[in-house]
Amino acid sequence: MTQYSAGTVRQQILAVLSAWGMAPERAHITAEVMVDTDLAGIDSHGISMLPMYQRLIDAGKLDTRAEAVIEREGPSTAVVDGGHNLGHSAMVTAMRLAVSKARETGVGVVTVRRSHHFGAAGYYARIAAESGQIGLVTSTTPTKTVVPTRGSRPVLGTNPLAFAAPSANEAEPFLLDMSTSTVAMNKVKVYDYLEKPLPAGWVLDGAGQPVTDSHAGYSQLRDQKEGGLSPLGGTEQLSSHKGYGLALMVQILAGALAGATFAPLREPSDPNDIGHFCLVIDPAFFGDAEQFAASVSQIVDLLRAEPPAAPDRPVLVPGDIERTVRTERLAAGIPLSGGLVSHIRDICDQNEAPFHL
Repeated sequence: MTQYSAGTVRQQILAVLSAWGMAPERAHITAEVMVDTDLAGIDSHGISMLPMYQRLIDAGKLDTRAEAVIEREGPSTAVVDGGHNLGHSAMVTAMRLAVSKARETGVGVVTVRRSHHFGAAGYYARIAAESGQIGLVTSTTPTKTVVPTRGSRPVLGTNPLAFAAPSANEAEPFLLDMSTSTVAMNKVKVYDYLEKPLPAGWVLDGAGQPVTDSHAGYSQLRDQKEGGLSPLGGTEQLSSHKGYGLALMVQILAGALAGATFAPLREPSDPNDIGHFCLVIDPAFFGDAEQFAASVSQIVDLLRAEPPAAPDRPVLVPGDIERTVRTERLAAGIPLSGGLVSHIRDICDQNEAPFHL
């Protein structure tokens, strides 16, 4: 692993996006979201996505030149058409719109359809928290990777959700960002890059048995014929039906409501047509906004002060680890594997883009 500054990683992402023909403003937003994701330690959703995006372009399923368009709008609602481009910029547009509507009416709900992968959901929920509001974000995924509880083949996606709320400390909003599977598919990809064994329970075969070889596990997920990721919980005995239920909730909000395609019903030649859902709530319409933020801080501070079971492992709240990693990586750099750097060099050669790593 070699460490690269956030500026260098941003420069490399921007060079590739520009070579793909993405409009400058949209490219800068997309690069910023991807770098922010890597700084938070979510290595599966940042620059490591470039090889997958290249495959989508080569397959004619990603239009990097398209612009997002607001196609329907009401006082508290809107629908954004992503144009089959990457979802980062479209989702920033959607969240900013939802924030603006919530400021006027108390609630803003915006859906995005005809979109693509958008990185980490938490980035967009944080947009609401940084404006003093509550944000809830969900998204469908284009691939069938998750086996439903008691199932033997993948039907659902990892269907992420994120929730953010402002606290009295503006630099530390509450931020929950999670997939509804035990792990995200791209984390299996990272283990494959690093040639690390998978923790038992991340990936199951067609008989429900754990797959721990990362190469075999990632290959199985791409094949999509049997087995796959487990729903959050891992097994029925450990309540995987709860993760399964959350995945269906996400599918209904970001898929059915947004008008996006359900992956099992999409033909291989069809566009990915990913859907996103944004809900923003302004606490000022329910009481004192500053008191709300203080209450959030009171909740999380109480939990952080709880006596830990092990002295060297303090009680944390969602978002704490990412903030720590961000501080470390801003100082030391973002680690990238040699295999990933090699893939990015190939992408640069293919598109005549500058190579900066």
